Amino acid sequence: MAKTQGQSTKAAPVLLSGGNPQIAKGDGDAPVQAYIAAMPGWKRGLGERLHALIEHNVPDVRKAVRWNSPFYGIEGQGWFVSFHVFTHYLKVTFFSGISLQPIPPGGTAKSKDVRWIDIREDDQFDEARMVEWITQAAALPGWIP
Repeated sequence: MAKTQGQSTKAAPVLLSGGNPQIAKGDGDAPVQAYIAAMPGWKRGLGERLHALIEHNVPDVRKAVRWNSPFYGIEGQGWFVSFHVFTHYLKVTFFSGISLQPIPPGGTAKSKDVRWIDIREDDQFDEARMVEWITQAAALPGWIP
């Protein structure tokens, strides 16, 4: 439906610095789906794939949007993974990543237990490795803010 002057339609989410969608804090699948739908370009397909892998491999996963990012956790255990849009990549963060085998490549002394992987458009997405990390992370104590 075309928008004519004076007619309002639901506005698309604002994209913050780096293209990250600004989505209100919320629990459940709806805010996570709104975030994924607003992800720009190739990152949307990757977000959809990550979401599907998490749901498929962690049947009782808890979903929410916090700090303009989708978070996935286990009730009573905290959050185990999140992802965030940046200009040239999607960052997938594992909150107990130091305990994963193999340890995801991103991390610093300051990040303590947190580890991440940055996925760029031309990177080969290692789905099998991602599933290993997701299932391992879901079985560990997560981050409780």
